[in-house]
Amino acid sequence: MGAYTRAIRNISRRKIRALLVIIALGFSMAIMVSIPAGIVATQEAAQAMTANFNSTMTTMQEQINTTATLIECQTSRGMFSGGPSGFPSGGSEQQQTYVEESVANEIRSISGVKDVVEFLTVSSEETTSETINGPGGRTFTISRPVYTITGVTLNSSFIDDYSILPTNITAGRNLLQGDSAVVLLNSNLTAYFGVGVGDKVEIYGESFTVVGVYDEAGQGRFEARSAYMNITDAQTAAGLTGNVSRLDVYAENVSDVDSIAEVISVAYTSLQVTTYKDRLSQLDNTQTMYNESLTSAQATVSQTETVATQEIMIAVVATSLIVLFVMLYTVRERTKEIGTLKAIGFSNWNVMSQFMLEGMLLSLVAGLVGIAIGTVGAPLLSGILLPQISGSSGNSQFRPGAANAGNFGNFEILGASTVTVTVSLQTMLIAIGAAVLLGVLGSLYPAWRAARTRPAEAMRYE
Repeated sequence: MGAYTRAIRNISRRKIRALLVIIALGFSMAIMVSIPAGIVATQEAAQAMTANFNSTMTTMQEQINTTATLIECQTSRGMFSGGPSGFPSGGSEQQQTYVEESVANEIRSISGVKDVVEFLTVSSEETTSETINGPGGRTFTISRPVYTITGVTLNSSFIDDYSILPTNITAGRNLLQGDSAVVLLNSNLTAYFGVGVGDKVEIYGESFTVVGVYDEAGQGRFEARSAYMNITDAQTAAGLTGNVSRLDVYAENVSDVDSIAEVISVAYTSLQVTTYKDRLSQLDNTQTMYNESLTSAQATVSQTETVATQEIMIAVVATSLIVLFVMLYTVRERTKEIGTLKAIGFSNWNVMSQFMLEGMLLSLVAGLVGIAIGTVGAPLLSGILLPQISGSSGNSQFRPGAANAGNFGNFEILGASTVTVTVSLQTMLIAIGAAVLLGVLGSLYPAWRAARTRPAEAMRYE
């Protein structure tokens, strides 16, 4: 009865030990699986960053080339207040200023001016809070309007000749000359109001019919909710009759731009004037910023590959040592069993192959466990073990078009590309092969030692 109890206890201890070893090996294998996946994700993020950079530069350059005669005159907007280094602490306060429509008529009289397009942009009184990460790990909460409305001068020649309205219409139609009491909504705003094309929506207490829905590429850090309508409707709804917030001034010739801009700047100091040269300067600054980001990203990729190589080597060594010590302990624990096997005719090769097979199977099971852990935990493990590309200016996208018609300074930095860390089938197969190989190598010496055990000595072993 005592021998039977001891045998049961030995079997239980072996099972528990095997389970613990499989878990330990599993985590080691999970690291070996997750690190390559993290490397691939980092490389993809760097490639996406480069592609976005090139796309951004191309888009901005095309916009600049097609709007060389545009002079944008924007009324000032108050800066954020209340927080350190320009960050708001508990909220934000922006005070939009306006100018009278008569200013547009006065600018039209300037020599060399071809057209003046009037806009009125007004933010909703309702706000929503957002939390952003600042320098030094600090977080800041800011408030922003739930949505904005943009009133546009709906002149058919303006609509046809200039980029004053969104172009990516996904439902319904765009605004047309003569439209009144109708609105074009951003898809995010239709979701907010819960309306679609043909429905009525109340904005600033006024009822409007939704005639179209558009999507705006590159929503960015803060999801946009905006609406376009006739400028007269916007002025009435917001109680700003006769006021505008932006004037897009088009010169007859590129050669007239500088002189017109100088006249406007001197005569109307409340307007911020942006010309072709300003946009080129902004493009140069943007390119410099992106070049720095790309250089940083490339350095991070190189650092990641170096760190990954070192960590994989450590994981390989750790896995081999775990198998080695476990199999050595197993050989020692089963010395009498080995002696019995040899006494009944097992050859050295039979004993050696049996222990190598056990080590291989142990590593194979651990490899499968590691793949399971790695498949689920690859994003977490790679995020902990590998350096990450900074997202402060990685994946940026300039958003051209009516939302910022001509305003090339109004581009948005969105953060690093979101690349999912996933374990590929190829990595899984390589991991299984590596697990089997490490199991064989780790159990080679213990198996050889078991094969050399003499039956007489083994039977006397306690």
